[in-house]
Amino acid sequence: MIHTTHSLRVRYGETDPMKYVYYGNYAEYLEVARVELFRTIGISYDEIEKRGIWLPVSEYNIKYIKPAFYDEVLTIHTFVEKIPGVKIEFRYEIFNAENVKITDARTTLFFLDSRTGKVIKCPELLMEFILKNWKDSE
Repeated sequence: MIHTTHSLRVRYGETDPMKYVYYGNYAEYLEVARVELFRTIGISYDEIEKRGIWLPVSEYNIKYIKPAFYDEVLTIHTFVEKIPGVKIEFRYEIFNAENVKITDARTTLFFLDSRTGKVIKCPELLMEFILKNWKDSE
C-alpha cells in the first residue's frame, strides 16, 4: 500500500452561497492529491506525461459525509491499495480541521500510450517508484 497526505485550504471561489465547497470542486481536490502522491513517491506527474504516458480517469465515486467550508484546512489521505496493471485505483479520505472525516472517494485511471492512444500496462519506470514506496500495511 502507498499512503500519502496532503493539506489544502478551501478558497472562497470554491464555495457556493452557503460557503459550502461546491460539489464539483472535490474532483480537483482529488487530482491535487494524486499529483502529490506521485511527487511523494519520487516522480512528478509532468515527468510521467513527458515519457508519453497519460492517465485518464475512467471511474469517479464520491460520498459526501459532511460539508467542507470556506477557509477550512482539509487533509486528504490518498491510498493505492493494489499493485497496478493497466489501471491504477486510488482511494481518498478527506478530513476537516477537527479531524472529522467528511468525504470518502475513489478514482480509477488507466495507463494510455500518448503516441498510439492504446491502453498499456503500468510502465516499468513508474512501477519501480510504486514498488520502492510500497508498504505491506499501515
